[in-house]
Amino acid sequence: MKLYPVILSGGAGTRLWPVSRDLFPKQLVNLTENSSLFQKTLERCELLKSVSSQFSIEPPVVVCNEQHRFLIAQQAQELGCELTSIILEPSARNTAPALTLASVFLSSKDPDALMLVLPADHAIEEPSIFAESIIKLSSEISQQASIGVFGIKPAWPHTGYGYIEATEKSGSEVFAVSSFKEKPDQATAESYLNAGNYFWNSGMFVTKASVWNQSIEALQPKILEACSKSMKGAQEDLDFVRVDQSSFEASPSDSIDYAVIENIESLKKLNISVHMISLDCSWTDLGAWSSVSDYMSADEKGNVSVGDVMQEDSTNTFVMSQERLVATLGVDNLVVVETPDAVLVANKDKAQDVKKIVARLKSENRDEHLVHRRVYRPWGNYETVDFGERYQVKRIVVNPGASLSLQMHHHRAEHWIVVHGTAEVTCDDKTFLLTENESTYIPIGSTHRLVNPGKFPLELVEVQSGSYLGEDDIVRFDDVYGRQNEKVIG
Repeated sequence: MKLYPVILSGGAGTRLWPVSRDLFPKQLVNLTENSSLFQKTLERCELLKSVSSQFSIEPPVVVCNEQHRFLIAQQAQELGCELTSIILEPSARNTAPALTLASVFLSSKDPDALMLVLPADHAIEEPSIFAESIIKLSSEISQQASIGVFGIKPAWPHTGYGYIEATEKSGSEVFAVSSFKEKPDQATAESYLNAGNYFWNSGMFVTKASVWNQSIEALQPKILEACSKSMKGAQEDLDFVRVDQSSFEASPSDSIDYAVIENIESLKKLNISVHMISLDCSWTDLGAWSSVSDYMSADEKGNVSVGDVMQEDSTNTFVMSQERLVATLGVDNLVVVETPDAVLVANKDKAQDVKKIVARLKSENRDEHLVHRRVYRPWGNYETVDFGERYQVKRIVVNPGASLSLQMHHHRAEHWIVVHGTAEVTCDDKTFLLTENESTYIPIGSTHRLVNPGKFPLELVEVQSGSYLGEDDIVRFDDVYGRQNEKVIG
């Protein structure tokens, strides 16, 4: 039997603002290590191959926001990780429709496909234990109509997680599930901890694609109908599966838990059971800054410092600095997060409410919820270093062999100065090379393209001038990344 990891990577991670942004969310950020949470998830999928003799571990299927597709592909490529497919969600419809896209896709390829469903934003310190538990639970449920969930033995009465109520089956490591519980208050969480048969709901599970399709058809038929239609109308675009937008947007928005898994009695009527294995692998759902602080090593005063940080007479305080020195003095129980364009200061007890700030940024039409000062594109990245009335200065990095689109601007001219590497420049009917300390001018209305023909990153400074400098002043004639209709630079 083939086991397909299905990685759900559609979230925006608003509670980890300002590091997490809509177009560069937390699962793609190097939050706690030198690789992203998504890349760590890929590495754990690869580890399954070394502990499984019963199952053929297939390349993962990733379901992600359409806007994140190039970052997903790039981060997988950096690891040399093969993917079965990258399925693109044209809009957010929560996790149940996202998983249903994957199950419909896999069912058409392999009627017996077994799905391992993994969020892309978890931290696991003991991946070998994680891998062994997955194979044990998969073996238990693979020959029956069942959904197998992974419960975490609670270390303290956490009020930020949902809980699984389980009853032990004799002679087995697998439990029968009695019910699922919503995030509790403090007193209820303490009662769950004392009872001993309640586990944190990790949000990870394993089931056959056919069982998921049967469940969603019975409990949320409109989701299955919309997702089936959207997959029938799907088109392949480079490495991506682009589903039919109008069909997918007809789907109700619902989570996996609410739509299916928490409906124990309804599943029983379908002869579908729910089982659980206890997963003891130092698991953390990095959903808020307080969770990130708990996950990282603290000093003797309970402080966690990341980056250029000084803490004096401070206790139980988390500080992350990306660019500047951040100093604290005489504070307690704070979260301080500095990025080049925004700083968050919050009480740890209010860490779950950071999304209120993000909602306000959106309502006031500000960009700080959407992108960082450094913006990533499939060809590289750019960063605004200065701007004023009728001018803007950017630092641009083009990856080896990469190319910006052939384009034109109606309202701005551009002056390119090469700082490092070699640039191949097309301007109207001329194509020529520029090397370090050389420059060229792109007049308003000229058709132009920038290519890095070398083996090292190309760095240059771009000075824009004109009456309007917005990113929507672009007419794209040709693009190797298929973005002709998108309002983005390059």
